[in-house]
Amino acid sequence: MAAPEGVAPGSGYSHVVWGTGRFVAVSGQCALDADGEVVGEGDPAAQARQVFANLRRCLAAAGAAFDDVVKLTYYVTDVAYLPAVRAARDEALGTTPPPASTAVQVTALFRPELLLEVEAFALVPEGSRP
Repeated sequence: MAAPEGVAPGSGYSHVVWGTGRFVAVSGQCALDADGEVVGEGDPAAQARQVFANLRRCLAAAGAAFDDVVKLTYYVTDVAYLPAVRAARDEALGTTPPPASTAVQVTALFRPELLLEVEAFALVPEGSRP
């Protein structure tokens, strides 16, 4: 649902998403490769692409996919990075219907060279297994 009656429409997200199935929570993912090295230092677009690649891998490990995502939470060290994050999200998830989303600007993440972190919640149809 884009916006319930009486709530201003969101830009690029849904206010309310619901469904049934197995709940999958993916911890916040950062722009780290398989060796723990930062990908795209200083480049929010490169970091966002790596974050969504990591989210894809984590979802797959739980038997889920981006089509199952109902909620994303973005933590960015500068809200100016949100267009790059949204572009990577749209590339990974598409744009219809967008998941519910929250964006928060934070002072810092656990490593100073990281610019963003994204966590995901998904609902996987009953009977699906990892």
